[in-house]
Parts: sequence; C-alpha cells; structure tokens
Amino acid sequence: MSGAGNSVAGDSPAGNSPIGNSLTRTQWAAIAAVVSALLFAGAATIFSAVEGGGDDASRTPSTDSADAGFARDMSVHHQQAVEMSFIVRDRTDDEDVRRLAYDIANTQANQRGMMLGWLDLWGLPALEAGSEPMAWMTGGGGHGGHEAGGGGHQAAASGALMPGMATRKQLEELRAASGRDAEIRFLQLMTAHHEGGVAMAEGCVEQCAVEPQRKLAQGMVDAQRSEIELMADMLRKRTAGRSGA
Repeated sequence: MSGAGNSVAGDSPAGNSPIGNSLTRTQWAAIAAVVSALLFAGAATIFSAVEGGGDDASRTPSTDSADAGFARDMSVHHQQAVEMSFIVRDRTDDEDVRRLAYDIANTQANQRGMMLGWLDLWGLPALEAGSEPMAWMTGGGGHGGHEAGGGGHQAAASGALMPGMATRKQLEELRAASGRDAEIRFLQLMTAHHEGGVAMAEGCVEQCAVEPQRKLAQGMVDAQRSEIELMADMLRKRTAGRSGA
C-alpha cells in the first residue's frame, strides 16, 4: 500500500488479521529486524555518497540544515502516526482499517529508523535543544517552505507540534472511541496527518541536499497522497447517511 516502505502484512498466517489483538514477541522482533536492516542500509547509502568524491563537508549536513531538520521533525511526525495506528488496532474489528493501520505503522516505523540512522551517521543529535519545529522550512529562500512554516505556528497554537499532528485531546478521544466511531476518527486524523506530512516531505524534496533523503521524501509524498485518496473513499463509506457528514 505504501510505496515508500515494505509492508509485511502478507506474511501473516492465513485466517489471522494482519494486526492481531496484540503484537507477539515474534512480530515485534520481526519489525525491529526490518527497522534495523533499513537503518544500516540507509547509513551505508549516505556513507557511500560521502565517500564517493567531492568535498565531504559539502555532503555532510550541518545541524541547522534542511536535511537534519527534516529527519528530526519527520521522525517525530512518524512516531505519532505509528501511535495512532496502534490505538485504532485495538478499537475496531474492521479488517480494512486494521490492514491500513498496520501498513502505516510498519512503513513509518521503517522510515523513522532510516532517518534516525542518518542523523547518527552525520554525528547530529536526534533532538536539537532550543530549535523550533519546522524552522528548517522557513529557510528555503523563496521555496514553499515559508507557507508550511507558518502552518507550524498554527499547529503549535492548536496544541499540536507540527502541521497535521493530532492534539493530545484528539488522541484521548480516539482512545475512548470504538467501532465505526473509532474508524472515522482515525481516518480523519490520519488524513490530516498525511496532509501535513506531505507538505513537510515536499519541503525536503525542494531543500534537502542529500540525494537519498530527497528520494525518501519523494516516496513519502507519493505513498501518502495515495493513502489520502484511499482514506477518503473509506470515510465516504463509513459516513454515508450520517447527519453532518
């Protein structure tokens, strides 16, 4: 489903939901193994780019670069998507929603591992003290990042860290919901989350200097736009005939 990551939903035993009522130790180990493999693969890719020639200093991002800012902010953004996916897993029995949630959680956990691995390879902290979320998007010199940066201020005012991220209250409401209500809340929240993520990824495509990171960001744009369309269809089916829908 998500072109930027590899879902392992098809590996589930026949007759079982891709997301069981609870993840077994084996499943957690499998997910951890995938994340670890991608982390080292990403690190190797960047290392090759740095060693491939040219000025190393120009190829290794600085801590205030778009590359580092995107890796930090999108890692936090992805972490919430994984959290919301696990919440809805336990709040509905609908196989389509659970399958989507599993795919999002699996893909975004993998991508998060890659971005944190790159930061470690670059010798940069995963968290930058005193740095405002999305600040890297306002330094694009006329790029669309200025508009997204403004969205960051709006997000902060609403209680969210970055554009598209759910507030603490919204997460609590999702945890309290069940059945179709939980499905609708999840799809609405994840649609907004993806829209914010797409804007951030587009900012990296425009501003990031490291080619593998730009390619990852473009993959996020393509995959999340596709999932937004899918979720719109799923929402229409679940809100049809509801007042105010």
